[in-house]
Amino acid sequence: MSALAALALQAGFPILQKILSGRLGDANGQLAADIVAAIAGRIGIAPDQLDQVQADQPGKVIDAMREVERSVAPEKIDLYAKEIEARMQMMEADAVEPLWARAWRPGWMYLLGIFWLWNIALLHIANAIWRIALPPVPFDQLLGLTSVFMGLYMGGHTVKDVISKWVTK
Repeated sequence: MSALAALALQAGFPILQKILSGRLGDANGQLAADIVAAIAGRIGIAPDQLDQVQADQPGKVIDAMREVERSVAPEKIDLYAKEIEARMQMMEADAVEPLWARAWRPGWMYLLGIFWLWNIALLHIANAIWRIALPPVPFDQLLGLTSVFMGLYMGGHTVKDVISKWVTK
């Protein structure tokens, strides 16, 4: 990607150069990956073939960069800025809420972690040490409770993604 950033700088595309060099965008590079995919899409190739096309036909890549910088990059940057703004607003709202109003998320995370740890390991250790037969919580109920929490906390996207991957296999 650094070769692509160098080509963007050489061709006079400062916005693309900043995105591709990692100076503008999120830490995991999603914005840069979207831009690379858009450039490759304009050429009609897969993103992993972009380096080879850049070496063989830099003019074709520059033309695609020109189109992407003019049409796609401003839209992506605007969406990125709106996402950052929404995150900041949510963090500010969390900071002014009283502790009891925002403590349900980490509280449930710890509680579910303790439930899973108890059911998988601690229950069996306790049964072995004290020679008792405490019954475990049925895993389907524990998974259901975890799914409800994930649905509430994460907007249902995590549950939806897990189920869609599970059903499509």
